[in-house]
Amino acid sequence: MCKIAFVNKIASFFPALKNELRVAHLPYTPVQYVNKNLKTTFLYSLLFTALFFFVLKKAGLSVFFLLPAFITLFILLFEYALLNVKAKIRKREREINREVLFVGRYLLVKLYSGRPLLNALMETSESRGIASKYIKEIVDDIGTGSTIEDALNSAMIYSPSEKLRKILFHINNSLQLGINVTGPLEAVLEEITREESIEIKKYGKKLNTLVIFYMLAAIILPSLGVALFIIVSSFVNLPIGLGSLLMFVFFIVVLQFIFITLFKSIRPMVNL
Repeated sequence: MCKIAFVNKIASFFPALKNELRVAHLPYTPVQYVNKNLKTTFLYSLLFTALFFFVLKKAGLSVFFLLPAFITLFILLFEYALLNVKAKIRKREREINREVLFVGRYLLVKLYSGRPLLNALMETSESRGIASKYIKEIVDDIGTGSTIEDALNSAMIYSPSEKLRKILFHINNSLQLGINVTGPLEAVLEEITREESIEIKKYGKKLNTLVIFYMLAAIILPSLGVALFIIVSSFVNLPIGLGSLLMFVFFIVVLQFIFITLFKSIRPMVNL
C-alpha cells in the first residue's frame, strides 16, 4: 500500500505525462510508467554504484561517496527515462511530417473523385506509412461509435505533428460549418508545401555553414596538424608512439560521428 502511494505521489509531479504517453503511443498509464521506470532505474543505479565501489576501493578513497553517487545516478537515470517519452514523440512527429503531404494529397484526390469523406479516410488509411496508420486510428474511432467530428477532434489533440493537426483542423472545421472539405484542404496543403519549401531553404543555409566547419575541423586542421607534428618531431627527435596515433584516430572518429549526427539532426523531414 505504501509503495502504491509512493508511486502515485511521484507520478503526480508529472501532470503532463498522461498526455505525453498518449501522444507517444506508449501503452502505459502514468502510474504504470513511473513504477516501471523506478524499478529499472533502481537496478541500473545499483549496478553503477557497485562498479563505483570498486573504483573507490582501487583508488583508496572513502566509501562515503557511494550514497551520494547512488542518489545522483538514480535521479539522472529516472529523468532520462522521462525524456525518452519526449524522444519518441519527436520521432513520431518527424515520421509523420515526412509523409503528411502525401497523405493529404491522396485524401484530396479521393474527395475530388467523388468519394464521401468517410470512404476517403478509409481508403487513405489503407495506404502505407505511419501517417496512414494515424488516419486508420481515426477510422477505428469512428467504427467504435464516435462521430467524425469527435474522432477528428481527438486526433488533433493527440497528434504529435503540427502539420497533420492543421489538416485535421481544416477538415473538422469544414464539417462543422457545413461547407465542402476540398477547398480548405487544398489551401492548407498549399500552405504546408510553402512551409516545407522554406524549411528546405533554411536547411541549405545551415548545411553550408556546417560544411565549412566540417572541412576546417575534420579535414583541414587534422591533415595540417599531422603534417606539422611529423615535421616538428623529426627536428626535435620527438618519438611518435602507437598510443599517440591511436588517440589521434579516435579523436577523428569521434569528430566525424559528431558531424554526422549534426547533419542528421538538422535535416528537415519533408517530402515535396
